[in-house]
Amino acid sequence: MLLAKDFMSPHVITCHQELSIFDAAEILADNHITGIPVVDPQNNLIGILSEYDVLRVLKECSPEDNKTVGDFMTRNVVSFPDTASTIQIWEFFIDNPTKRRVPIVSNGKLVGVVSRSDIVKQIIKLHKDKG
Repeated sequence: MLLAKDFMSPHVITCHQELSIFDAAEILADNHITGIPVVDPQNNLIGILSEYDVLRVLKECSPEDNKTVGDFMTRNVVSFPDTASTIQIWEFFIDNPTKRRVPIVSNGKLVGVVSRSDIVKQIIKLHKDKG
């Protein structure tokens, strides 16, 4: 059985909660990603900033405001340990259809991300291996 650490993306773009919300929005856009894990200086996962969170910027602040990622990020983040199975993560995506990615942690530290497309790749690989 594959574990999260076997197929996660280990190279994750992250940010800190003190970063300007506008700079974080630019990181999302420039990297064509829909969410960015927020970590503390020790790389502990403390939140996630999604495109949806950034949409609130138009309603809640102006470019002159000094709002940060910490003002908009989701703090109660669902994450999985790097020993979680493919099936556990697949079930999470099935039960949470609006979620596109899930952080992977080891001892509270961010070590990777699994996206829905990572799971799709595993399904294709499984199908090809059986055929």
